[in-house]
Amino acid sequence: MKKTAKRSSATATKTAPREMNGADCVVECLLREKVGVVFAYPGGAALELHQAFARNKKLRVILPRHEQGGAFAAGGYARASGKVGVCMATSGPGATNLVSGIADAFMDSIPLVAITGQVFSKYIGKSAFQETDFFGMTLPIVKHSYLVLDVADLPRIFKEAFELARSGRPGPVVIDIPKDVQQARFVPRFPETVSFRNPFVGLKHTASDAQLKQIAGLVSASKKPMLYVGGGVISSGAHKELLAFAERAQIPVATTLMGLGAFPETHPLSARWFGMHGSAYGNWAVDQCDLLISLGARFDDRITGDTDRFAPRAKIIHIDIDASEHNKNKRVDYPVCADVKDALTRLNKLMSARSFAAPDTAAWIAQIREWRKEHPFSYPDSPHILPQEAVASLYELSKGDAIIATGVGQHQMWAAQFYSFEKPRRYISSLGLGAMGYGLPAAIGAKVACPDRQVIDIDGDGSTTMNIQELATAAIEKINIKVMVLNNQHLGMVTQWEDRFYQSVRGQTILGDVNNIGSPTNIGGLYPNFTQIAEGFGVKARRVIKKSELRDAIREMLDHDGPYLLDVIVPHSEHVLPMIPAGKSVKEMIMK
Repeated sequence: MKKTAKRSSATATKTAPREMNGADCVVECLLREKVGVVFAYPGGAALELHQAFARNKKLRVILPRHEQGGAFAAGGYARASGKVGVCMATSGPGATNLVSGIADAFMDSIPLVAITGQVFSKYIGKSAFQETDFFGMTLPIVKHSYLVLDVADLPRIFKEAFELARSGRPGPVVIDIPKDVQQARFVPRFPETVSFRNPFVGLKHTASDAQLKQIAGLVSASKKPMLYVGGGVISSGAHKELLAFAERAQIPVATTLMGLGAFPETHPLSARWFGMHGSAYGNWAVDQCDLLISLGARFDDRITGDTDRFAPRAKIIHIDIDASEHNKNKRVDYPVCADVKDALTRLNKLMSARSFAAPDTAAWIAQIREWRKEHPFSYPDSPHILPQEAVASLYELSKGDAIIATGVGQHQMWAAQFYSFEKPRRYISSLGLGAMGYGLPAAIGAKVACPDRQVIDIDGDGSTTMNIQELATAAIEKINIKVMVLNNQHLGMVTQWEDRFYQSVRGQTILGDVNNIGSPTNIGGLYPNFTQIAEGFGVKARRVIKKSELRDAIREMLDHDGPYLLDVIVPHSEHVLPMIPAGKSVKEMIMK
């Protein structure tokens, strides 16, 4: 939608009898949207808002130790729950520290509302203390930005913001509120509904019967069909419909990382996830299929590689709620603008009513299974703990039932390779933006959203260090997350690229003393001491180096009643494989 602010019509309830200031109105708006938690860091331009929070005990306000941590926590909350995450900061540097979290939500289509305090209206544009044009700077990375200049607009704007964040293709919305607007007193009128001038906002996107019949016909005529499943299936809540469709038509399923858990990975039709570091068999299956049905995915470069050589033999159907994604990265044969859940629901009914003839895919499925048997995700023997082994052990000991958050890097890929996901909203990771430092605060948000579930951050030492201050949030707020650091003393993914493409020249990728690099065989060189840092924050911690102690250490972490950091020392020599180099195709896949 166009990013410039437009007024909408609103149906209002009877005038509320109580006068209040703008800040109290914000709290009331959040309560009316059934918000239960806000991740908020105070400051001068947001003082009125925090005073309003203090007066109202119905909202849980969690203090992150950095605004970026708060934004990532709100994103983790939204990913795990499907609800709108809410974060808040003051003006200037407080607001700008939210930008990475907002961009992450935009790239991965996560519903988020970011509230910021702003300097007094009369000072806007005059370089006042801690002033930034947050409205302007966030326009490229939001569904909409609001700068509130009239306190009477607050109820409408908040109603619109939450509707925009959660509807259609979800995403982030910014509401910037000057301090004088927070202080202004008025009698608010809270709208029950909102409508928008833009006819596409709130529009129900549906496939036509003719389109669905054509898809069913293409499926029946195919011999090697594949389902390519993205995060849109999870956003729309279509995982059950997907399972029914895949089983009815006997079509193998390969997901993106955003789509992990949309289809059970232990299912006989699962080809796991594919792309740059995905399964070899999933990549080969997509490469050789004759019909590719893309559901809620966007043909990202980490999936396609060279788009000209992506699925070269296939007719491509692309079902997505956002028409702007059609033919943006890859030309397709049958673009369908529709909500995935609605399309699959109606397609399943159509197939049943018309006595749908499923294609004979037995030989095709057998071929994919043979590829999987010959080339599974695997790792070599080693006298040391390997990161892959640590994740595989965690999967076994947690019974595959945890919510897994990650930072960004090698550990992020190993978490997806060696922890199988059977249900949606279990893999919480920054995928489009690839923001390091995401895992720890996102785990906090996921645990707040799902307090009865085990939530584990599988992280790297580089990513952990970026937002390690959020251990204080976990400790003080009694948020029982677990952090398993795969500590190789390097920026592992960048180091892998250096090894593969830059003759192993190290360009600031060693995180400790370059003359005394820590490792499983050089304990004295390990830097920093994560266990001491964690204990300084009041978080129980343990370091494990010996392979024989790994499982016991993981059990201790899982059983501990409270936040826990497990520092797992691993060699830096391991690479994430398979690997399709950037811009290349399946034909250039590196297997060893």
